[in-house]
Amino acid sequence: MTQDSRFPNLFILDHPLIQHKLSHMRDRDTSTRTFRELLREITLLMGYEITRNLPMTTRRLTTPLVEIDAPVIAGKKLAIVPVLRAGIGMSDGLLELVPSARVGHIGVYRAEDHRPVEYLVRLPDLEDRVFILCDPMVATGYSAVHAVDVLKRRNVAGENILFLALVAAPEGVQVFQDAHPDVKLYVASLDSHLNEHAYIVPGLGDAGDRLFGTKN
Repeated sequence: MTQDSRFPNLFILDHPLIQHKLSHMRDRDTSTRTFRELLREITLLMGYEITRNLPMTTRRLTTPLVEIDAPVIAGKKLAIVPVLRAGIGMSDGLLELVPSARVGHIGVYRAEDHRPVEYLVRLPDLEDRVFILCDPMVATGYSAVHAVDVLKRRNVAGENILFLALVAAPEGVQVFQDAHPDVKLYVASLDSHLNEHAYIVPGLGDAGDRLFGTKN
């Protein structure tokens, strides 16, 4: 895991398996099926990385031989909240890691001026939870900021929110950091820039279209 000195709340997950799978996802010739499988796999790997600092405690239990104080995750429960629609493809990988996690959804689409338009919010109970927001792309950053706003408006503290994405543009990361400096943003790659259409370069195309086999 590395950081960029420009963005204190950005963490780049540079594990070789994550980078290998991301490269295959970038390839325009990768099929919809393979893209979908890779998204699940890479999210599982990234989920492992971002949960490594969850607080631990011990629980008394009995093995077939003896009683022990065994390490278990302590305290706050997890909720996974994909940002629709592309974020749906990241849910399965995270749920493989934490099958007991609750799942919410935030529906946002990007208007012609690139600003987010909210059309759906469905969340589990908010008390004593850590929320993992997931969306494959942080391009302009506006949708990511809006998703965090949805939680903060409901009194979820920034320290209890993690945002997980595959690729991000520096422009979007700056917008996110300015709006939510207290929320950690985890990505597999910080790409070069946004083009004139606000697409990430080099990017991986439209993640939703590639995930579902649709055309923009």
